[in-house]
Amino acid sequence: MKKLFSIFTIAVLLSSCGGRQMSGTAEEGDTLSFKYARLITVVKHRNYTEVSIKNPWKEGKMLHRYRLVQHTATVSQFTGQQAAIEGITLVRVPLQRSVVFTSVHAALVEQLGAQAQVAGVADLKYMKVPFVQQGVQQGRILDCGDGMAPVIEKIIDAEADAILLSPFENSGGYGRLEEVDIPLIECAEYMEESPLARAEWIRFYGLLYGKEREADSIFSIVDSNYGLLKKLATTSNVNPSVLMDKQTGSVWYVPGGRSTIGRMLNDAQCRYPFFSDEHSGSLALPFEAILEKCGEADVWLFRYDAAQPITRAELLKEQPGYPQLRPAQTGRLYGCNVMTSMFYEESPFRPDLLLQDFIQILHPDIPNLPPLRYYYKVD
Repeated sequence: MKKLFSIFTIAVLLSSCGGRQMSGTAEEGDTLSFKYARLITVVKHRNYTEVSIKNPWKEGKMLHRYRLVQHTATVSQFTGQQAAIEGITLVRVPLQRSVVFTSVHAALVEQLGAQAQVAGVADLKYMKVPFVQQGVQQGRILDCGDGMAPVIEKIIDAEADAILLSPFENSGGYGRLEEVDIPLIECAEYMEESPLARAEWIRFYGLLYGKEREADSIFSIVDSNYGLLKKLATTSNVNPSVLMDKQTGSVWYVPGGRSTIGRMLNDAQCRYPFFSDEHSGSLALPFEAILEKCGEADVWLFRYDAAQPITRAELLKEQPGYPQLRPAQTGRLYGCNVMTSMFYEESPFRPDLLLQDFIQILHPDIPNLPPLRYYYKVD
């Protein structure tokens, strides 16, 4: 543990020395170098920054383009042409009164130290981030209603200068949100195909909130820790097979081979039956398919949502076929309660913390790892 803490400290010191790599000419602008992310391009010009986000569902198409300008800038300073630029959304930064639609991005804002720059949220009941709940109780943050049908008047009352939300394939647009003159920041990082690529988007959010240096430092730490943990996993003498998640209704959803979880399991040096799968999302399978491919797995890792920790007896009652699974018999069961842990809020931008859990569970022969953060051994 001391070794990991020392590495963490060194990473902080190194990241404070810079970490922002630029390339390009002065005429064309300087392109911010992303090490892993493939869906986003950032080009810095003298008076503005241009951000292009690729459409993850349509090859060769753009999802959105933004032009970030300082609050004090005039139109002539950042365009040199007309005020309205077709196809580009103007965003004045740093954001002062943003509205955040997801818990993961609220937690990210907290990591950046930009809590005071959040004026409203949607889906409050799912927001486990303490500063959000406290802010709403104290009247500093407005509850803007359901994320799928937000109260537009509340967003206007919040004097929002941008709305952070997650895009979805074939969503049909954002309804009335598109009618108000407030920039919509489409947070598409979840469509990246590796844990570090997704986490690297923190650098974009750092630009939005005026926390570029903080974002670079955080990502430098994540990148360093993840690489060290990945290398550490290769020193293990065991190579266990893994079963992921559990049945929901009549379907069992498991991470695809090219999903961030699938790739993280690969980095954790285990045998996952769906590594060869090409899906970047989840696979929906019947129990029989799971039993055939994963019935003899060594370890079962699953997520669930409940007020209390689940027990082995309660788990086995959920599905009559569960007792047939080898880890249900051996007791190598590890649960992650997403209601009581910060799994969804933290792990997208801190994949190193989740990888650390995976390695500790899968490789008990590796010593001195910190305690489990998200998963626990089911009684």
